[in-house]
Amino acid sequence: MEELLYLVHRIPYPPNKGDKIRSYHLLKHLSQRYRIHLGAFIDDESDRKYQDNVKSLCGETYLANLNPAVARVRSLSGFFSGQPLTLPYYRDSGLQRWINDILEARTIRAVLVFSSAMAQYVYHLECAPRIIDFVDVDSDKWLQYSSAKKWPMSWVYRRESRLLLKHERWIAENFSSSTFVSRAEADLFKKLAPNAVKKIAYFNNGVDSDYFSPERHYQNPYTEGKAVLVFTGAMDYWANVEAVSWFSRTVFPRVRMHFPEAEFFIVGARPTAVVKALAELPGITVTGSVPDVRPYLACASLAVAPLRIARGIQNKVLEAMAMAKIVVASPQAMEGIDAVAGQELVVAENESDFVEQIVALLSDGTPRAIGAAARRCALERYSWKKNLTKIDALIVQAGKDGEVRAPIRPEGTNLREMRV
Repeated sequence: MEELLYLVHRIPYPPNKGDKIRSYHLLKHLSQRYRIHLGAFIDDESDRKYQDNVKSLCGETYLANLNPAVARVRSLSGFFSGQPLTLPYYRDSGLQRWINDILEARTIRAVLVFSSAMAQYVYHLECAPRIIDFVDVDSDKWLQYSSAKKWPMSWVYRRESRLLLKHERWIAENFSSSTFVSRAEADLFKKLAPNAVKKIAYFNNGVDSDYFSPERHYQNPYTEGKAVLVFTGAMDYWANVEAVSWFSRTVFPRVRMHFPEAEFFIVGARPTAVVKALAELPGITVTGSVPDVRPYLACASLAVAPLRIARGIQNKVLEAMAMAKIVVASPQAMEGIDAVAGQELVVAENESDFVEQIVALLSDGTPRAIGAAARRCALERYSWKKNLTKIDALIVQAGKDGEVRAPIRPEGTNLREMRV
């Protein structure tokens, strides 16, 4: 069995948030035909109990501890070295030594890097078969953040966007191929990195349509007879926090003018203080972590995705669609999802649109046709098995360059010396 080195910025299990869903399914898929050597970080202590789940799919593993508070302090060194702050945040000498040892001891056919932060560990493998799954255009995400923040954070985010884009371009030009989560992300990056256009591709996420199935019986977590809107997602992620805050304070009060008993449930782990405070508003419940998100989707009247800052594909939208739930989404949340607006989901561009669409759907008893079409869309276009065949082809093509054999970069080499 051929061997691959797989580097991920966060342990790819459990598949309970966007990046971990994609990185886990990549690992699961590739482990069926390759021996995977996995290097990753654990940045949440609660994930440590899942180490054996990951190791069962791998050959050798190195799971480095990452304390977010310490990493934030370490990232400040980027201000003095001229690097994007993301790189020192994810820098670990123990992981680098393990990677070097693996490369010397094993016959590695190709290296698969998940997210731009992990590329720094294999810069020294010149002319080696390296593939990066950027997933999203992170530099553009930071640019969006800069527009929504006040100084000095707006300056910090603009700086991060500029330097990270330089980093992304270097990777794309020097790696065998680069992939993204959707055609829209790939097309955007082709404009930003014109010298690497021929090496940029994409493969869509999938959704586990057997797991997220409306055919199962779910116990209703809501008060019977209530009109319930639901948002699902990691509630410490700033884009989600901003979305539910805006929706709770602008859209939902207007919905309740038409449906006074309507409720809005915010379902997701690690809610910030800002999110928890929303529970003080009439009709709003913040659940925190739940053992199973499916009952909250299955028994809700509508799912909403009012993101105003977004990159890539929103798994929360795909999961709700797989559950045959009508989703009312912003254009940003729909970007990258191949679904027909008005037939397979509902798009609302602003506050008034959200109110109008939600009120109309609740008044009509949330017609089943859109939900059924959403389920068909998930089944036909978002199969992991089908979509991941693209990465198989890229690995085979990259492997034609030969095995990963290159001199190891000396410890302590400054990233700026690597031409970034």
